[in-house]
Amino acid sequence: MMNSQHLKSDLLLLITGLIWGFAFVAQRIGMDHVGPFTFNGIRFALGSLSLIPLVMVTRRNHRSDKPDPKGLSRVMIILSGCLTGLVLFLGASLQQVGLVYTTAGKAGFITGLYVVIVPVLWFFRGRQSGAGTWIGAAMAAAGLYLLSVTSGFTIQFGDLLEIVGAFFWASHILLISHFSKRIDPIVLSLIQFAFCSFCSLVTALVFETITLQGILNAGYPILYGGLGSVGIAYTLQVVAQRNAHPAHAAIILSLESVFAAVGGWLLLNEILSTRSKIGCALMFSGMLFSQLRNRN
Repeated sequence: MMNSQHLKSDLLLLITGLIWGFAFVAQRIGMDHVGPFTFNGIRFALGSLSLIPLVMVTRRNHRSDKPDPKGLSRVMIILSGCLTGLVLFLGASLQQVGLVYTTAGKAGFITGLYVVIVPVLWFFRGRQSGAGTWIGAAMAAAGLYLLSVTSGFTIQFGDLLEIVGAFFWASHILLISHFSKRIDPIVLSLIQFAFCSFCSLVTALVFETITLQGILNAGYPILYGGLGSVGIAYTLQVVAQRNAHPAHAAIILSLESVFAAVGGWLLLNEILSTRSKIGCALMFSGMLFSQLRNRN
């Protein structure tokens, strides 16, 4: 039973990584027409709206069930969803703005650093992290240097934003792992998406000019980002992580970096230099080593 559950979770996480990887392409194309906060605000709104029918069906089917004694109160559920949504907003905003200044492929690989950051944060929470974690982190750091730092020892602004964002993505994985065991994953997804959308749209109203024509021109990327990347993929993440170890989930989700690079190459004609390719290889090797060396 447990092996079957783990296999199902791994498959759902792999699909999630695939959708997220190609979402980098959609996000980059969409910003040819709208600002980053507008893009995120609308796509997360679409994601939350797409879950309302599913929540209603779920509630109706479980209406007669007894309440879970380990569950949270309605207020705590909302607060938990808002906290998760706030971290999601920070990670998504840094990623989206960073894509204005860097390529989809590089953004995908740098974002994938959360696979190393998760077990490191796990360690600082008092959980054991083996030598593989630190060796993998060193390999990923070396790869990041080759990928993002130039010969003049400067780093591109977009890459820096993606690096900071990776810490928020790691924190988001840990929060999802904690709350998804106590809250209906569909409800948790709906609340976090709605709160992230609210924060993004408020920011967009302050810093960006929103036009109907721009939104229409970015229609297809927004739909993919909203219904695919948000409504489907983030929900699959929440559902899958109910039966997955956070560090093990992170390694599968890190494959989004590979899918992002493939998507950027196929659809955006992005080309990585030899130095960048070596950096990507080191980063991905560090991600794999960090998790496989400590897998239990």
